Amino acid sequence: MTQELTSPSPAPQAPGTGRGPGWWRDAVIYQVYVRSFSDSDGDGIGDLRGARARLPYLKDLGVDAVWLTPFYASPQADGGYDVADYRAVDPLFGSLQDADDLIRTAHDLGLRVIVDIVPNHTSDRHPWFQDPELARQRYLFRPGKGESGELPPNDWESVFGGPAWTRTEHGDWYLHLFAPEQPDLNWDNPEVHAEFEAILRFWLDLGVDGFRVDVAHGMIKAPGLPDIGHGQQAKLIGNQVLPFFDQDGVHAIHRTWRRLLDGYGDTHGRQVVGVAEAWAPTAERLALYVRPDELHQAFNFQFLNAPWEADALRSVIDTSLAATTSVGAPTTWVLSNHDVVRHTTRLGGGLDRARAATLLMLALPGSAYLYQGEELGLPEVTDLPDEARQDPAFFRGGRTAGASATSGQDGFRDGCRVPLPWSGELPPYGFGDGGSWLPQPDDWAALTVEAQTGDPASTLELYRTALALRRRLPGLGDGEMSWAPAPDGVLAFTRAGVLCAVNTLGHEVELPPPGALLLASAPVTGKGAAAVLPGDSCSWWAI
Repeated sequence: MTQELTSPSPAPQAPGTGRGPGWWRDAVIYQVYVRSFSDSDGDGIGDLRGARARLPYLKDLGVDAVWLTPFYASPQADGGYDVADYRAVDPLFGSLQDADDLIRTAHDLGLRVIVDIVPNHTSDRHPWFQDPELARQRYLFRPGKGESGELPPNDWESVFGGPAWTRTEHGDWYLHLFAPEQPDLNWDNPEVHAEFEAILRFWLDLGVDGFRVDVAHGMIKAPGLPDIGHGQQAKLIGNQVLPFFDQDGVHAIHRTWRRLLDGYGDTHGRQVVGVAEAWAPTAERLALYVRPDELHQAFNFQFLNAPWEADALRSVIDTSLAATTSVGAPTTWVLSNHDVVRHTTRLGGGLDRARAATLLMLALPGSAYLYQGEELGLPEVTDLPDEARQDPAFFRGGRTAGASATSGQDGFRDGCRVPLPWSGELPPYGFGDGGSWLPQPDDWAALTVEAQTGDPASTLELYRTALALRRRLPGLGDGEMSWAPAPDGVLAFTRAGVLCAVNTLGHEVELPPPGALLLASAPVTGKGAAAVLPGDSCSWWAI
């Protein structure tokens, strides 16, 4: 049931007002996976009060905004991405008043707040789906194939494994591109459009500064729901246009939402944004989501998936910047999130490579997203016991032969969702008083916020320094860049007054010092007239 505030008052004002230059163009935005961030009530699950209490930490870290993963009323079949009521806070995470308090506190600290919106599907406990008549109007039901309809309507597979269709007791089938508890909505129904526009306005009235649109590429399916023709379809996501993803029709929805966001912002003197979680096969197709009349940002997953090789990274950077520049949008860089293996582990070079990748990302033109815990250098937890896992994909296919422990979407996403270590020598490391919903490693004491604070060699202090420099130096953030000459295996590019040098090799490289060293992910030494860049390192130089 939709909740109401216990003490309603005018929505808080975010930092800055009016149209002006878009704050999102060079913002650094920190993703809070709410259930794993900070637990205020000792039940082992992070919540909104816990997140609110830690907001000063994020202010001191130097980020501009916070993105909160879903905290809506939900049976939690997929970590809250199965929403039963978009206007209510799940008791696991608090109340609507707690959400209001968090938004106000964030704004008082100069932080903006982005929340998730999940428009491709709802929970099967949503009132619409619980009503058989409404369900068949507002979700995608089809008759089955075969003599008695015993076969699914087509060959589509769930992203989580297994068929994307479930048969009902009435004999028909409903589509769920994710878990069976997450039925796909029918966006051909105007009532679905009207409901989500009302949901956006509800949260804008509460003061949020934008929305991260989950599965922004998925709401529209190809006419006739055609077969794909082969299996292992999840591997095709982001590699080609599929009949259930990245259909051109989604852009009409995003244009409508952009008009809503701009109109609301103009009326209330605020800049509110939409962020696309969109998997597209090319940078050019991804750029369609951030055309001037669509959303403001789109995560650059091609950069996230790029191998740690100089030529590959340069190619992705060039292609990404060219595509977004062609539509007047900033590029939005990301290395980790709650659905993929942490980049400390995924890139294959340990903490040294992860630190270098972060400095590279923060030096590139545009906006950047950080995933909670990456500033601590947290690795992926790869040895969680089966009985502790909660990722629905794990139970629908992640344990099958050929499943990869580094793919993130093959059932092993729990490894990047282990609760954060804040302080102390033993689990739960200050996360809360009642343990943690996923077990934390016994060797994380040296990785806590407490242990790293004040240590100039720590990853946390590297992030703090990098973000402070990014804020202080006008050449970083939005703007232009130019490649500079560099040896094989090394990337070098200039921004206004800054040169970034990245050694992707596993050994030292000597270069003429380009200027005064500002920051490095690993110690840079001198050898005669040369600067020695360690392997797997990145450095910023004032020029």
